Amino acid sequence: QVSLVESGGGLVQTGGSLRLSCVASGRTFGVYEMGWFRQAPGKEREFVASIGWAGGNPAYADSVKGRFTISRDNAKNTVYLQMNSLKPEDTAVYYCTANRYTTAQEMAIMSPSGNDPWGQGTQVTVSS
Repeated sequence: QVSLVESGGGLVQTGGSLRLSCVASGRTFGVYEMGWFRQAPGKEREFVASIGWAGGNPAYADSVKGRFTISRDNAKNTVYLQMNSLKPEDTAVYYCTANRYTTAQEMAIMSPSGNDPWGQGTQVTVSS
């Protein structure tokens, strides 16, 4: 099992960029598919992006395709989410999660509750 800690959130203007990081503890990080989800106030947690254990097979929500890029560095036990051209509707708490029993593509369509563990989240606020 790994534990996850996100960082990198903050306040940014429309059109700006942020890079989120998620550091995992534990020796088995490299076997986990990793994903980013987000939850805005009053809304359900939704899929943002995921990546395979070796760094391939990324999947993205339609709302972020072409703007966000997920990547990972297994040597550093870290997964990243580069967010460009941010919009006010990207405002949410962003969560990192892991799954060793599914694929990155499956993470895009399955219920968020199927992933474990989760980080504590990092707030991203995009001002208009």
